Amino acid sequence: MTLTQKFLGASAALALTAGTAAADPAILFDLGGKFDKSFNESAYNGAERWAAETGGTYAEVEIQSDAQREQAIRRFAESGANPIVMAGFSWATPLAEVAADYPDTKFTIIDMVVDAPNVRSVVFNEHEGSYLVGMMAAMASETGTVSFVGGMDIPLIRKFACGYAQGAMAANPDVTVISNMTGTTPAAWNDPVKGSELTLAQISQGSDVVFAAAGGTGVGVLQTAADSDILSIGVDANQNYLHSGEVLTSMMKRVDNAVYEAMSQGEMLETGFNVMGVANEGVGYALDEHNAELVSDEMKAAVDAAAAEMAAGTLVVHDYSSDETCPALDF
Repeated sequence: MTLTQKFLGASAALALTAGTAAADPAILFDLGGKFDKSFNESAYNGAERWAAETGGTYAEVEIQSDAQREQAIRRFAESGANPIVMAGFSWATPLAEVAADYPDTKFTIIDMVVDAPNVRSVVFNEHEGSYLVGMMAAMASETGTVSFVGGMDIPLIRKFACGYAQGAMAANPDVTVISNMTGTTPAAWNDPVKGSELTLAQISQGSDVVFAAAGGTGVGVLQTAADSDILSIGVDANQNYLHSGEVLTSMMKRVDNAVYEAMSQGEMLETGFNVMGVANEGVGYALDEHNAELVSDEMKAAVDAAAAEMAAGTLVVHDYSSDETCPALDF
């Protein structure tokens, strides 16, 4: 069950639903909305799983602009919501400003680090999961050219692209990897038309497998890939079902687990820095009835072996965010 909070305008006050229990958690979605079929929807699924298993209720908000972020955090904190979970790196700046004002409220931010005693910061080793699907892309490609469409051009998305290129080149040293970003503003997360245009341009350069890490923009990428009879790779949530038999796999980023765990711990939330990677099943690839025929035994064996090496620490994928360089791709 959810207690939905709505903004009526960029500067309008947040209307709090009456009856919110003091200990009810809250989730604040990023731009693009909770049904973006990607990052936000994965966060929503985690909240829904918690509600279904516990019978609890949670409050939520889908903001319409960046200007609403600080107001949303403050209104939920003042209403007694605890913990408050924020999906997306863009919540970091307002949370850093607000957290100290509500020392008894626990916060979780996903995809960014906020150094405060009442904040849990959850980050993912996206480069590891991207490496695995990059291997799969190169092994599935018939042209020897694969591609990547990112959303907003930021270090986090370059981290996806770099890991993907490394994995592709590990599987096929002669592979060509094309990489494009949708834009440099938050609008890049919700522009399926631009995603489609980039995909078509990449296809014209020979790509026959495209990986989208672009939020709602990725819906356009996957649709165009299916229409053009090439393979695509989804991201964050399992997107295999969107085009059954045409999505090679999805790079699973278990945002849902991060939300579920935060809500489950409630007011006893363990704060600090948390990393979710291959070793603790924070990232990986999706295999189900929608893509089983596309993933060969050879492909699965190779990717599973690489994942085991990552978990053991014998395979270290270069992390773009560590020094903003990529050995396999020029940005």
